[in-house]
Formats: sequence, structure tokens, C-alpha cells
Amino acid sequence: MGVLVVGSVALDSVKTPFGEIEDALGGSATFFSVAASYFTEVAVVAVVGRDFPEEHIRLLESKGVDTSGLVVEDGETFRWAGVYGYDLNDRDTIETRLNVFETFRPTIPGKLTGSELVFLANIDPELQLSVLSQVRSPRLVACDTMNFWIEGKRDSLVELLREVDVMIMNDSECRELADEPNLIKASRIVVGMGPKAVVVKKGEHGAMMTDGESFFSAPAFPCEEVFDPTGAGDSFAGGFMGSLAKTGDISASGMRRAVIYGTVMASFCVEQFSVGGMASLEWSDIEGRVRALKDVTHFEA
Repeated sequence: MGVLVVGSVALDSVKTPFGEIEDALGGSATFFSVAASYFTEVAVVAVVGRDFPEEHIRLLESKGVDTSGLVVEDGETFRWAGVYGYDLNDRDTIETRLNVFETFRPTIPGKLTGSELVFLANIDPELQLSVLSQVRSPRLVACDTMNFWIEGKRDSLVELLREVDVMIMNDSECRELADEPNLIKASRIVVGMGPKAVVVKKGEHGAMMTDGESFFSAPAFPCEEVFDPTGAGDSFAGGFMGSLAKTGDISASGMRRAVIYGTVMASFCVEQFSVGGMASLEWSDIEGRVRALKDVTHFEA
């Protein structure tokens, strides 16, 4: 069971207290695809400019990612630049140049319209809705969003929530969408808007998931070296959806397991710039961290 992801492929320039990098491979669909590729077949739908390095496309394809939906248009690739301080939960955006991404209108190739699992990465909710109109009866749809869309296109986002199975968002987005400071109450409110489950990413504090009644919480993996948190949330989503695709189990227990795999993939992401921390993993590396995370949370009743 493969996964279709629709989102951004970008060139990022990032500075942290531990170093900096310019025009590195980035974008929500990129981080998602690399993370998910360890579990299942992945197809990406996105747009880049003529300046996009061929080596980045080759990297995606080397991970088995289907890039037939990656459109190359005249113009420059979406670029983002940001700076992090020692508190890596906060960052300052220095520059955002949408370039060809500004007029991106996703068209799903015919062979991908039957995708069973679909992830709608952080793009305009109207575009996310247009993607859903192009896919036939997916088994599970998950989506991400950001404060910009919550504030600027709330009605479209609320409409989208009625059409998806899982909403994946960070804690501040959950609170803002629900207009509720308490995260437990806020997540229940978001479930009430339509999705069967809400997964809340809490950065270094881990992740939680609820279906409105039961709750599941997982800590972040205890990384000793964190160089760059850019893309960690998208890598989490890639591990989450990849796990569901690998097992075919979209039950409550299957999604709890998926949260753990998402947490582990995010832990690899933050250890290097761009997708470097995930680019050359072995399955044993992933399973090793799953076992370690299980040990961290185990106790005798």
C-alpha cells in the first residue's frame, strides 16, 4: 500500500547555533517522502523551477520515490530562509520566496488517482480540497496545516476537515483552530470538526493523539545532538503514514504504532541539516530507536 503526498519541494537556507547551509533540499513533501520511503512506495506531486538541482531529484528517486508528479516549470524554485537560536522550538523566518509555488495547482497523474493513502502537506486548504476531488476512494486521508491558513482561510480549512481521516498539526495550531488554550480540550474540539483522529506534534515534548475519547501520548526520542529541526514535523508525518502503509493497519492500535515510527523518523531528521539525517538509514537503525523509545517509556505497574 503506497502513499501519495502533495506539498512543497523547496530550497532552504538555514542557520542554527551549530552551523548553516544554503539552498539545501527542503519542502514539506521532500521531508515526508524521504521519511516514508523506508516503509512503503511514495509518490510526490509538487512543483519546482528550472533552477532546481538535478541531484536532488536523483536523491528522491534513489529512495524509490515516484517523481512523475514533480512538475518543472519556468521560473525559480520555492525558497525559504530561517534562523534558529538555542531554543530550537522557535525560529525567525528571514525570507520566503514562493516563486513557481505561488501558482501551483496540483494535478494528480492518472496512475496515482487510485492511491489508497493520501497525505495533504501544508498548502492552501482550497488546493488540498482540489486534490481530494482528483483521487478515487482513498482508504485514509491525512492532512497538515499552519497558522497562516487557520487565520486566512478558516472556512476552507473547516470544510477540508470534514473530508479527512487524520489531522496532523502542532500544538499552537491546534489551540488556535479550536480557540481553546487547553490542548486536551482543543484536540477534542478539532476532532468534533470532522476527522476521526487528531495528532498533535509538540516538538521536543513529543506527540499526542486522540479520537475525541481516548488519548495516546509519546515522548520525543532523547536525541543528544540536534542540529536543525526544519522538516521534523513533515518527517514525523512521513513515518506515521509510512507505518500505516507498511502494515495496512489503520486501526487505533495501528495509529498508535504509527505515532512511534513518526517520532523516530523525526529524531533522525533533526540530527543533520536538510534530509541528511534520514538519507542513508538502514531498517535496523529505525527499529533500534523504536526499541529504545519503548525502553524509555516502559515501567512496571
